[in-house]
Amino acid sequence: MEAYLAVAMTIRPILVIPDEKLRQQTELVTAFDAELQTLIEDMFETMYAAPGIGLAAPQIGVMKRLCVVDVSKRDDEEVPMALINPQITWSSEETSLYEEGCLSIPDYYEEVERPAKIRVSYQDRAGKAQEIEADGVLATCIQHEIDHLDGVLFIDHISKLKRDMVWKKYVKLLKRDGPQTYTPKPKMPPADDGDGVENLGEL
Repeated sequence: MEAYLAVAMTIRPILVIPDEKLRQQTELVTAFDAELQTLIEDMFETMYAAPGIGLAAPQIGVMKRLCVVDVSKRDDEEVPMALINPQITWSSEETSLYEEGCLSIPDYYEEVERPAKIRVSYQDRAGKAQEIEADGVLATCIQHEIDHLDGVLFIDHISKLKRDMVWKKYVKLLKRDGPQTYTPKPKMPPADDGDGVENLGEL
């Protein structure tokens, strides 16, 4: 678990597809400075306000290899994790199926199959190398967020027919209303639909 720093936090606008930044590769984080700490805190504040259980830097227009997650349930203590330069080093052959959503694709949910267990290497906020093994919701959430860092969306894991329907909907909105972003309202608890972990909410 990572403690919050006593810094002012800002809720940042979240990009929505088809914004091109959501399809771009991110750059490695090399400076573990005050600017990075502020970015991390802003990402947590934005994620909780959305509300979501994960957020990747590209979703707020920052092309850095960084994501934050917190899969704690609504009434539990928050367990914020910041993963900097994360990389999946092992994944199980066993898979799990969860209904996923995405803060950059509002109000759309679909079942996605992913490895049930993973091992991830990353750096913490101080730049120290870390490694964790994750399963269940946490494994799915981390995989979802690392996908974002590689320009991959959860809809890339569903059928082409469904993916094209979703994409066309948001392209139509873009043509009608211009670039789509939204700024979540002040902080709320992480998403929890009240029936366990099958529906992950938005990431």
